[in-house]
Amino acid sequence: MPCPTFFWAMHKTTEDLHYLVETAREAGQAILDVYDTDFDVQKKGDESPLTEADLRSHRVIAQRLRERYPDVPVLSEESTEQVAYDVRRAWTRFWLVDPLDGTKEFVKRNGQFTVNIALVEEGRPTVGVIHAPVLDHLYHGVVGEGAWKMEGDRKMALPVPRDEKCQGVVIAGSLSHPSPEMDAFIEEQRREHGHVEFKAMGSSLKICLVAEGVADVYPRFGPTMEWDTGAGHAIVSAAGRKVIRHGSDEELVYNKPDLHNPWFVVR
Repeated sequence: MPCPTFFWAMHKTTEDLHYLVETAREAGQAILDVYDTDFDVQKKGDESPLTEADLRSHRVIAQRLRERYPDVPVLSEESTEQVAYDVRRAWTRFWLVDPLDGTKEFVKRNGQFTVNIALVEEGRPTVGVIHAPVLDHLYHGVVGEGAWKMEGDRKMALPVPRDEKCQGVVIAGSLSHPSPEMDAFIEEQRREHGHVEFKAMGSSLKICLVAEGVADVYPRFGPTMEWDTGAGHAIVSAAGRKVIRHGSDEELVYNKPDLHNPWFVVR
């Protein structure tokens, strides 16, 4: 039986999950306020793009989480300074946030970017919310309780049953990060299953496709950070799937000294 999460311990699961959903929506609106403007694109130290939308979303989420949960630290991609591991190592629970996951997709204006909020406890994501503001899709889940997707006012439990007529395997993959390793993986799956369908998607929506049951597997052969995967990891776990290290059966762990993820597979 899964360990109780912070929400269960506080006996406020529904109330707190609603607060997180509203926080993600508010952050999404802050992003949309920039989306249709002539925004500037800066470069961070790792050459990844940064926009005013990233910063506005970060401010909304950080403020709302600190107002309601002042004793739970927040680790966000857009924190002014990342917290040293000597401090983080003592955290038993914390918020892990990517205010705008898929900034490249935001810059392309293709709508495939998300707001990611996760609660991590003892190195495991236990609660996750992912909001795609342009698509008006919102995924959320609590490990041990379930996962859901909202499209507008419509809410459905995850995973959604697949059409029995579907044959072969559906692979989710990156819209902006193709790789030779992915090509080799697809060929391997084609030899094993015959028919293979590839669904290209941006940001953490690839993990959501597996949680939803639209895709069978999402392999990632490239660099990601803990905030890229935390919320999706919680949601896909709540839907009965796993996020494991490539080449092993070990699930990803969080709050490592180095916040980079290894290669992984969601299935």
